Amino acid sequence: MNEFPIEVSYGQNAESTFEVDSTHLIPSTGPHFEYMLEQHKLELLHTTPNELQINLGKLCNLACHHCHVDAGPKRTEIMTWETMERVLTWAQEANVKKVDLTGGAPELNPNFRRFCDELLKQNIEITSRCNITVLFESGQSDLAQWYAERKIRLVCSLPCYTEDNVDAQRGKGVFDKSIAGLQLLNTLGYGKNPNLTLDLVYNPGGAFLPPAQAGLEMDYRNMLNENFGIHFTSLLAITNLPVNRFAHALQRDGELIPYQQLLVDNFNASTVEQLMCRHLVNLDWEGRVFDCDFNQMLDIPMGGGSEKYLWDINFSDIEGQKVATNRHCFGCTAGAGSSCGGVLTD
Repeated sequence: MNEFPIEVSYGQNAESTFEVDSTHLIPSTGPHFEYMLEQHKLELLHTTPNELQINLGKLCNLACHHCHVDAGPKRTEIMTWETMERVLTWAQEANVKKVDLTGGAPELNPNFRRFCDELLKQNIEITSRCNITVLFESGQSDLAQWYAERKIRLVCSLPCYTEDNVDAQRGKGVFDKSIAGLQLLNTLGYGKNPNLTLDLVYNPGGAFLPPAQAGLEMDYRNMLNENFGIHFTSLLAITNLPVNRFAHALQRDGELIPYQQLLVDNFNASTVEQLMCRHLVNLDWEGRVFDCDFNQMLDIPMGGGSEKYLWDINFSDIEGQKVATNRHCFGCTAGAGSSCGGVLTD
């Protein structure tokens, strides 16, 4: 259960140790995450990495309200094949076992399928973060079948099981396309066959924390099966972090500071050991390394030091390095915790 925060000072010791551009809208008041760790006598250090999380570009067919990447149809940032080749070489030398592919819509990178096939040749387990609607984009009519043939794990965003809520977050017509896409994936065995994992992602539609993941998953199963005959493997409940597009929406509605306070008030020390930043290396479309996807979007380099590229670091040197933090990190430790794999504690 939640371990509520001890009383903290908002004085000098609580101030940020990072210079972050004000356009990122990280609140400058309240405790810094590092200060909270110190009060709980905790350190946030890398373990031996077991996964690469790779952003293949910011191009996306959607422009979701909550997107921390600021992805959309007009973005031009795309990982090149040359960069992919350097990543493949590093992954092989480091004996990487898992890769988590993100975007934007990672499938819209023109070298996406080629990259996946090369990763599979190295016996690397692939997770692809699919927005479902991309299955109906031009040139992607065989994508679902292509995924199934390679048994690639799919993590698909479906922020609610009702049309109004989904379309409000992701755009008009997205819910209907998402349902059709999930039904298509079900016909190929996704969500039914244990070798074809189909996980769904819930994130709140406003400035509040997700409800309990287990109960929410039961609601999703009942509603999606009853209304659409849809099956899935598991539900991942993810807290929205006040980064980029979501932070700007909070600022516009006067909710940025109250939301940040909500995250701080619900700090749960027992989540720190499970944080995803401890066991993965995150890299952007250019191959630069970060401690997590959120730090990437805030331009906070790995460890908070100077800019580095994946091929400039040694796998064996990562363990024990300090993870760079700032006030947005409270989003991952609020309540039951949050990661790309869902909640962190019961």
